[in-house]
Amino acid sequence: MRLFVAVAPPPAVAEEVEDAVAALRSHSPALRWTLPEDRHLTLVFLGEVPESHVPGVERRLGTEAARHHPFSLVVRGGGTFPEDAAQAQVLWAAVEGDVHRLTLLSYGLRKAARKSGINVSRRPYVPHLTLARSRGPADLSELRGRLDGIESTHFTAADVHLVHSRTGSRPRYETIARWDLAPHPNGG
Repeated sequence: MRLFVAVAPPPAVAEEVEDAVAALRSHSPALRWTLPEDRHLTLVFLGEVPESHVPGVERRLGTEAARHHPFSLVVRGGGTFPEDAAQAQVLWAAVEGDVHRLTLLSYGLRKAARKSGINVSRRPYVPHLTLARSRGPADLSELRGRLDGIESTHFTAADVHLVHSRTGSRPRYETIARWDLAPHPNGG
């Protein structure tokens, strides 16, 4: 099973982002645009995991998620991968707010995945919502510049999802496990 762990923005935030990028879509029909309901903040990409290993992976990831508390985020601005927008393949919306806690959650989940025998990336975490992909390097400079005005309402990241990704002409995502982050001891 092809799996990843992610935070999903609330539907209202996904809709705000969609409203902001709708005009961009009409200027770039050649890009493959991510559906609003499929946008997420990948915390760790697990890749192909044998189905027999999934229960153990779930346990470790759930235990790690329970060590973290909810935190506030906002979608604001954007960027490209690679960073050179003139030769980019991915257009994304940036995330701000308590990014330090989001990053700690990502690194904790990566460590839990490694303990499960999964070889995950050691690259620095770059939180983002993928908006669109190009089949090859493309000049996304103008689109990148137009992302500067994007800003959603703040939202609370309070849970994480283990997602099964099915590839094809359009990726399909199915949450197979969900874990609440630990409530704050003081209730706040």
